Amino acid sequence: MPPPSPPTGGAPLEMPPNPDEPRRGFGMIMAICLITALLAGGVGGTLGFVFAVRGGYVDASRTQLGASGQQVPESTQRDPESLAGVAERVMPSVVTVRVAGAIGSGFVVSADGYVITNDHVVEGADETLTVSFHDGSTATAKLVGRDPESDLAVIKVAKSGLTPVALGNSDEIAVGDPVLAFGSPLALVNTVTQGIVSALDRTIQAGEQGGTTRYYAAIQTDAAVNQGNSGGPLVNGAGQVVGVNSVIRSVGGSDTEAGNIGLAFAIPINQAKRVAQDIIDTGKARRTVIGAEVRTGETAGGARLRSVQPGGPAAAAGLRAGDVIIKLGGHPLEEGTDLIALVRKYAPGAVVAVEYKRGTATASVSVTLAADVK
Repeated sequence: MPPPSPPTGGAPLEMPPNPDEPRRGFGMIMAICLITALLAGGVGGTLGFVFAVRGGYVDASRTQLGASGQQVPESTQRDPESLAGVAERVMPSVVTVRVAGAIGSGFVVSADGYVITNDHVVEGADETLTVSFHDGSTATAKLVGRDPESDLAVIKVAKSGLTPVALGNSDEIAVGDPVLAFGSPLALVNTVTQGIVSALDRTIQAGEQGGTTRYYAAIQTDAAVNQGNSGGPLVNGAGQVVGVNSVIRSVGGSDTEAGNIGLAFAIPINQAKRVAQDIIDTGKARRTVIGAEVRTGETAGGARLRSVQPGGPAAAAGLRAGDVIIKLGGHPLEEGTDLIALVRKYAPGAVVAVEYKRGTATASVSVTLAADVK
């Protein structure tokens, strides 16, 4: 018969004392206890000495958190060239624009209070708006002028001593350059996100159904941009504004469902600066034209001219109705919308190279763009 299995899960069984085993005397027990106490004291003293010498002694009455010997920096000031330094420098110039319960963004471009924002941010606003700054202060602002077709507007803040942003050159940026997007996405004021320039001259056609159609050759970025970022600055690594955040591409079925998926688009600052200066000087913006109408929605391997204005820039360069412009300024075109957007990127008077097809022949000309008469 096999022996029983030992019990599991409980305390070990105690064996009864052996009555025949000789007992230790009281004196011996005391001697053992005394020796044990002395040994414990000696070891403890030795270990305490070692820890004290090596700096590892910890008072048992206190708990030390964190590593010892680290120096706490006297200031949290960041290197001005770091991203944190750029954010610190730009943030005082960024404003939150509030219009009839809606929120957008903008940025100060002059010490006397001119602010660039998107046209769709101030759309529907009366003469007076409200803006708030990064420090929580607020001020009223007046609408100076709008240009719905370029989606740009200028307002003027009733506050002195403002710090304008530094404006960069959007023609000098390259794909892969780091950028920061500033603004108030989803009413979260003083928000900064980081990304890179994903593409240049991305032609955009935007606008609400039944409203103004907006065309521009945009800077594409993967910086997180959401509703409320509109009108805020897109800034390069040197702290210079290179674009105006304006529109996002989203998988949402409506504006209320739209959200960041890494496809955001900004109006180049060179175009925004030119339009803003026109608005400040004259109250309205000039629109750059090539003097021809195009067929939109047609895939012709370029922009097919439907008509050419007599005496206009295209006609003066020898272009005719039916010609298909395949490149403008070296940028390939796929259809008519591309031509409209890219032309408006340039200032009136700019001379651009145009490559076109007439029948099976390909030719090139230079076209001097002009301003339309409104």
